[in-house]
Parts: sequence; structure tokens; C-alpha cells
Amino acid sequence: MSTEQLSAETTNVSIDVAALGEQLLGNWAAIRKEARALAGSEALRGTPGLSMDDHRERVFAQLHELVNAKSVHRAFPKHLGGEDNHGGSIASFEELVTADPSLQIKAGVQWGLFGCAVLHLGTEEHHNKWLPGIMSLEIPGAFAMTEIGHGSDVASIGTTATYDVATQEFVINTPFKAAWKEYLGNAGVHGKAAVVFAQLITNGVNHGVHAFYTDIRDDNGFLPGVGGLDDGLKGGLNGIDNGRLHFDNVRIPRTHLLNRYGNVTEDGTYSSPIHSPGRRFFTMLGTLVQGRVSLDGAATAASKIALQIAVTYGNQRRQFNASSDTHEETIMDYQRHQRRLLPRLARTYAASFAHEELLEKFDGVFSGATDTDADRQDLETLAAALKPLSTWDALDTLQEAREACGGSGFIAENRFTALRADLDIYVTFEGDNNILLQLVGKRLLTDYGQEFRQLNAGVLARYVVKQAENVALHRTGLRSVGQFIADTGNERKSANFFKDEANQRALLTDRINTMVAEIADALRGVNPKDRAASAAAFNEKQDALIAAARAHGELLRWEAFTRALAKTPDAGTRTVLTWLRDIYALSLIEENLGWYLMNGRLSMQRARTLSGYINILLARVRPHAQDLVDAFGYGPEHLRATIANGGEAERQDEAQEYYRKLRASADAPLDEKVLIAREKAAKKMAHQATAKK
Repeated sequence: MSTEQLSAETTNVSIDVAALGEQLLGNWAAIRKEARALAGSEALRGTPGLSMDDHRERVFAQLHELVNAKSVHRAFPKHLGGEDNHGGSIASFEELVTADPSLQIKAGVQWGLFGCAVLHLGTEEHHNKWLPGIMSLEIPGAFAMTEIGHGSDVASIGTTATYDVATQEFVINTPFKAAWKEYLGNAGVHGKAAVVFAQLITNGVNHGVHAFYTDIRDDNGFLPGVGGLDDGLKGGLNGIDNGRLHFDNVRIPRTHLLNRYGNVTEDGTYSSPIHSPGRRFFTMLGTLVQGRVSLDGAATAASKIALQIAVTYGNQRRQFNASSDTHEETIMDYQRHQRRLLPRLARTYAASFAHEELLEKFDGVFSGATDTDADRQDLETLAAALKPLSTWDALDTLQEAREACGGSGFIAENRFTALRADLDIYVTFEGDNNILLQLVGKRLLTDYGQEFRQLNAGVLARYVVKQAENVALHRTGLRSVGQFIADTGNERKSANFFKDEANQRALLTDRINTMVAEIADALRGVNPKDRAASAAAFNEKQDALIAAARAHGELLRWEAFTRALAKTPDAGTRTVLTWLRDIYALSLIEENLGWYLMNGRLSMQRARTLSGYINILLARVRPHAQDLVDAFGYGPEHLRATIANGGEAERQDEAQEYYRKLRASADAPLDEKVLIAREKAAKKMAHQATAKK
């Protein structure tokens, strides 16, 4: 495509930035705007360069600001002053990352983990007793689940809560150091209570992990039997007082068991509305999924901030006289710069639309509107699929955006380094990303297996024949040959293939289905009763399973992006977003091009045209890049980066004006290159004159 054609195609399209901004705000737009205004206020802004102790105290004081603004009560019951608005509560918390990630996480610990554990695992008696103090911050609390020896494997934690019938108390113990509760926000300094997860033992039977409300401090320090250590300085989030807790025969009343899913009577009899121990455990943990949901949204917000800063700077910063002797190029016009930022912009849009659907699913389950076992399982799987992608992407985007801004990106006042340090831990808390994707992979295998259990013998026979046909078609290269013949000599045909929505869906879906089928086939012959053999066989496929789960999360994002296109009323905006969606899809295919070639899904001809077509799409989107990041809606009070406040444009304009005046003046120095060129021209003329004589 010629430069003239490309220019005509992009100039006739424009984005309705205000409407797109509203679309990105989603269902809880009013709450997000309110939360952003608060996050941008002087009272809540992070202060770079504070010592760890000062940062902690500032963040703790900021929690009181949130209480005073009534921005932390939305998820709690109306009769206690809340709103029973679960989706709105998460939307509000996510926006705090723009103020200071330490504030967002500490607020999440207090009200999203500690408070919501009491809310979702306790009963009305517990709500009335403790939630008012938790909501007002009279009771700062910790969420004591993770142990040094068992992080992601919660079912195997070592802390015990043994019921004493004689005193009607639970006795909490951490019997060895690996059972110490670790990395707990509010445990280091501020926490007065904790929801402690422990193995519930009564009448000599271990009923598995349950949650217990436990006082840990008064104004004089730790209570008897409770001990702990401050985790001290960390790689980021130093406004949070993370610490360790351990318990030595700490006695709590029987009624401090948060007993929504498991109760112990005075005589020590255990009962539960959920008979299966495994299902009970996962149901209890499922009520705490909001941590993963909020991290997905906060990480996506951090990516948006990074891109808004980097694209704004890239549109103002000029470097090198590539096409003119008098004007330097805007760095955003360089293809490599577009390659660095625009695919990440496309990915962030996909993440944003997918997160909104996750939030809607979360709200439906927790409001009771769509609260079935299937809905809860879908919510857990969706959160486990999206949280790893967005948190990994945030680190990648922050790093690339930092590098794209050169030395300016490394200056603390421009936010990248601090945000990246703070976001680093997001990839491992609320579930290590690899473990979460393994859960998603297991769900994919389960769904795959259920499909086969529902098929009769005739359908299965046809499936076997179809599989054989697919192997012949893909592995022998017949499909690739067909593509090559269809596309030979015509790159436009290849481009048309890639931009077709159905083809994008087919390529993304086929890769997941094939990967899952291959893993399932490899595991099918293993005897499930032989635990060692089963574990070894699964371990051999673990990496492939996680890769399939990641691909599944990427497909979920693509589908959410595609559904968002249908909800975009403005034609120009929809056109640009379609280009952006295509960049997202084709970048995924480009990243995994080896798989598509090795498995015969693409011909060499089509594969060769893919990168070139992505570059065309990047050039189409480039004139709209500023509008796309401005639609995120963050103002200077949120970005707080000097390179994005117009100062760079002023410097560039000043420099250009200086050189313009200098060129027009009689005092302009002569460029040595010009002098050399003149001397060469004079010598040539003299030589020619001599030759004529």
C-alpha cells in the first residue's frame, strides 16, 4: 500500500474520544469517575522518596481519608452503612493504583481481604460484631492465609485450630516455622486482628482449612501467644507493613470460627452445608476471588498509565533528521517505536474489555443475580485466566514504555520505575500466575473430557476418523499447499485472510483445542489409581498445559474485544478499534508462528505476509494513537509524569524556533559538510573547465 493510499485511509477516520472513554469506564462509570477524582487528589497521591516508615504512616493515614470519603463501604451490607455493590466496590479499589499502588493494596487487604473474609465466610452475628469496626478502620486487620512453607498450596497449611470442649475454645498453633503466616499486609505494624486460616480439628478429626477471627494486638503490642516479625524493606509497595505471624496456644472463643460453611457446636460436633471436604474448601476460597479480580483491573490500569505517558512523549519527542535537513522526526513516526508501543496498546484495550466482563461476572455472582455452582466455577476460571496475563503484561508494558522514553523514563518523577517495582509482586500474590494458569488448564482438560463422556459410540468413531483426516491435512502439509496455491503472487489475498474475523477466531481457537487434545490424549492411557505414574505423566505435560491455558486467556480477551466492537456506535471509532483488535490477534499469531507452521495451519506464503500486514495496521493506527491513550481518561494528576505534561513539546518548539531564526540570520555558521560540498563542486567545475581547454 502506498503512502498516499495509507494517508487517505487514515485521514478520513476519526475517534470520538469522549464516547470511547465512557465505553472504557464500563458499567460502573460514575463510581470510577468518583474514585479517580479522589485518587488524583493531593491527599491520596503517592510521595516519591519517602522512607519506609514515613511511607507506611502516610498510607495508613490515607486509609482514613478513604473512610471519610465513604469510598470503602460499597461491598458491605446496607444495614451496616454499605451498598451491597460488589462490582462497584472493586471498580473503585482498582482506581487507587493511580494514586499509589501501596494504597490500593493496603486498602484491598483491609476491606477486600480481611473485611470480605468476615463478610463472606462469617454469618450475621459476625457481621454485626466486627464489620462496623473494620469499615471504620477502628479494627485494622490482616488476612493470614499464606504460610512460609505453603504459599499456593493452601489445603496443606500447617497452622492448626484444635477445639477444646472443656473451655469451648479453639487453640491456634503454628507447630513449626514453615507454618508461620508470611507476607501479610497490616501484620508488621498496624493490624489489631487477623482472619487466620487453619486446619480445624475437633473430636480427633481434621475437617480441613477454615477461617478464624483472631485478635493479635492491642495498644501495647502483640497479645499473649502471638508473635511476629516485620518483613522490612521490600522491592516495592513499601507503604505496606508486610510481616509474619505465629501462634503458640492462642485461645479464641468457639464463636470466632467464621462458620458459614462449617460449624462446631459446644460439644465439638462438626457440621457443614457442603458434605464434600474438597468442594467445601474450594467454595470457601471461591468467596475470596475478588483479590484476583481487582489485581486484573489494577494491573490493566497501570499499563494504561504507562502507555498514556509513553505515547504522549513519543508524539512530542523528536530525534534525527531522517527526511528533512531542517526538521527532526517525531519518534512515534518510526516503525520500530510503533512496534514497541502499539501492539501493547492493542493488548491493553483487549485486557480492559475482558476485565469489564470479568467484573460483570463477579458482580452477578456476589449480588446473587447469577449465583450458581456453574457461575462460580466460571468466575474462578475467568479470574485465574486473566489475572496472570494482565499482571505479566503490566511489567512488560512498564519496562518497554520506560525504555521507549530513554533516560527520561528512568527518572523517578516520570513514574515508570516506581510503578514497575510496585507491580512486580502482583504476579505472585493472590495466586502465583503459573499455578493459576495450571488451574485453568485443568478446567480445560475437564471440559474436554466431559464432552467425550457425553458422546455415543458412533460419534466417537466419527471423531477418530476426523482426527485422522486432520493429521493427514495438517501434518502432511496439504492445507499449506492449498493456501500457497490460493495466495500465490497476491499478498492482498493473504492480508484479507488475516483480517477476517472468522479466520482470526479459527486460528486462535484451533491452537488451544489442538494443544488440549494432545495433552488429553497423552494422559488418557495412564492408570488414575497409580498416583506416582499419574503425577509423572501430568508433570511431563505441565508446561504445555500452562501454555494452552495462557492461549485460552488470550482468546478470552480477543472475544471480549470483538464483542466491544459491536457495542461501539461511532463508525470511525469502530474502524480504528477494529484495526487495533486485528493488531492484537495477529501479534498473538506472529508470536506463535512456529506452532502454526509446524502444525500446518499456515503456509509459508501467508506466514511471510503476516509481519508486513501488521506493519500496515500499525501505520493506520499511528495517527490515532494519542486519541486512543487519551480515551483512558487519566489527567495530569493521575499520570504525574513531567514528560507527559507538555514540557517536551515546548522544548522541541523552542529548539525549532531557535534554528529557524538562526538559519534566517546572517550570523548562521556554515555547516562543515556544506563547505566540503562547495569545495568539491568548485574543484569539479575547475576540472571540467581545464578539460575543455
